[in-house]
Amino acid sequence: MVQAVMHITKLFCLVDNFVNTLNIKDIPMLVADSGKQKRNRQPKLSLSEMVTIMILFHESGYRTFKWYYLNYVCVHMRGEFPHLISYSRFIAHMQKTTKVLILLMQKMMGENTGISFVDSTSIAVCHNKRITRNKTFANLATRGKTSMGWFFGFKLHLIVNDKGEIQALNLTKGNVDDRIPVLKMAKNIRGKLFGDKGYLSSQLFKELWENGLRLVTTIRKNMKPKLVPMIDRILLRKRFIIETINDQLKNICQIEHSRHRSPINFIANLFSGLICYQLVEKKPSLKADSPHLIALSLVA
Repeated sequence: MVQAVMHITKLFCLVDNFVNTLNIKDIPMLVADSGKQKRNRQPKLSLSEMVTIMILFHESGYRTFKWYYLNYVCVHMRGEFPHLISYSRFIAHMQKTTKVLILLMQKMMGENTGISFVDSTSIAVCHNKRITRNKTFANLATRGKTSMGWFFGFKLHLIVNDKGEIQALNLTKGNVDDRIPVLKMAKNIRGKLFGDKGYLSSQLFKELWENGLRLVTTIRKNMKPKLVPMIDRILLRKRFIIETINDQLKNICQIEHSRHRSPINFIANLFSGLICYQLVEKKPSLKADSPHLIALSLVA
């Protein structure tokens, strides 16, 4: 179980203050089928309460949101949320939270520290044996391949700083090259960006350099060795930070699972998990202010 994000009241106040600053138009939740009009009653549970519950789910340790909502929220959190609605109605209204979660995540992006790491991770939406039967993401997700093998779904591209905070992110189809979204993601990032050999590109290096960002990557075995400052060689070995973050996002915050029945709810689940991670106090981080790193950076 991930470390507690924060006190539930403090989390609700943070979410509610942010929601009150937005001008969100009501989105019809129940769309008419075959010309038959359906009711679109507003739930007693407020939008801020729904967002809070979704963020809390990702630190709960429950594997499914249904079990969390029915067996924990509805049983033990009646005092905090006195106007709870049924699980089916919560899911029907969940898409209202998507816009709030995306905007809140944008607000919570990490600061620019001068040391950043880039990597991508697969977000599979179903088992490979069920690819041909998947209808929810039939025209959205694609087959992709990572070092762990083939998958069907999307790629989550992340840039994090040395404090473990997410600075930028991009969600693409599973067959998109890792280098394509980097330039857009790193638009407001300065300093040094460390990545693996999958980000090797002279064109990308040149474009990032013109924007004030130096791309530092490992080299392939068939490439000639090149001189690299000692500080850069040390920081290249610290790329495990972003790999650890990807592991926590998928296995603790549970941003990846194969039970989605709606692409919009998939986005809501993804961003609520990312926000949950951003709110955790102790993140995988690099002690960039340690004396030996400061000394090496001065020499370099």
